[in-house]
Amino acid sequence: MELNVGIEGFRRGMSIKEVTVPEEMQHRIKTGLAYIDDALGQDKHGVHGCMPSSVIFFTGVPGGGKTTLMLQLADSIAGIHGSQSILFNTAEESLYQTKLMSDRLRLRHGFVAGQDRLVDDILSHADEVNAKVIVVDSLQTLWDDIAVKRGGTNSRTPTRVLQQLTDWAKSNYKVVVAIGQVAKNGQFKGDNTLKHIVDVHLHLDINQDEKSDIPIGVRMMEVQKNRFGCGGLTYFLKMCESGGGLREIAGMRTSV
Repeated sequence: MELNVGIEGFRRGMSIKEVTVPEEMQHRIKTGLAYIDDALGQDKHGVHGCMPSSVIFFTGVPGGGKTTLMLQLADSIAGIHGSQSILFNTAEESLYQTKLMSDRLRLRHGFVAGQDRLVDDILSHADEVNAKVIVVDSLQTLWDDIAVKRGGTNSRTPTRVLQQLTDWAKSNYKVVVAIGQVAKNGQFKGDNTLKHIVDVHLHLDINQDEKSDIPIGVRMMEVQKNRFGCGGLTYFLKMCESGGGLREIAGMRTSV
C-alpha cells in the first residue's frame, strides 16, 4: 500500500539519526480504559494509549461485545479529551439503536456520533469537528467512490476504504479504530490484506471451553499485532449485569 505521507526534505543517503519525529507523534492519546491503554503500549514519557497516526483493527466473534467495548472507549476518550475528540460512526446499526445501547451502558460523556456509509463523508465529518479518533462500526459496511460508481461493494471495497482511512490518520496524526466482522466459526470476513495494512490488531473472543480453567462466557481480548508495543498479550473481561458493560478481571492478564 502506498501512503500519501512522507518526510519533507528527505534525501538519499540520509541517516536515520537525522529524522525528526513530529511533536504530534511523540505523545500517546490516552483512552482512559486501563487495559486498552496497556495493550496499545506507551511513549517515552511512560503514557499508555493510542499512537497518533495509527490504525487499529478490532475484530471479534458475533455477540462478543465489539460495539459495547467501542462505545465504552468512545465515552472514556470523550471524558478525557472532550466530546468532539472522538467520532463514533455507525453504519452497522441506526443512531437510534446506538443511543439506546449507550443509555443501557449508562455512558456518562457525550461524544460525536454519525451514521455515514461513504468513507469520504466520515472523514469530512471528522475534519469538521477536529476529532482525534474515529471509530467505524463496521469496516465491511462502508462504501467508497468506486463502489458508488459501480452501484455496489465487492470484496476489495473494505481494502480501499481502509487505505483511505489510513492515509487520513497518518497525514493528520489522528487515530482510526475499525471494527471488522468475523463469522460464527471465528474466521475473519474479508481480505487478509486488511491485517497487513493496520498497525494494531485486537481480537475479542468468548471462552466456550467447559474444560478450561477460565469461566464460560469470559471475554478474551488478544493483541494479535502491535507495531508500537507488545503483541501476544491477552486480557480477560467480563460482561457486567444491568448495563455495566465490559470490565477487566483483575489478575488474569497473560502474555506469550
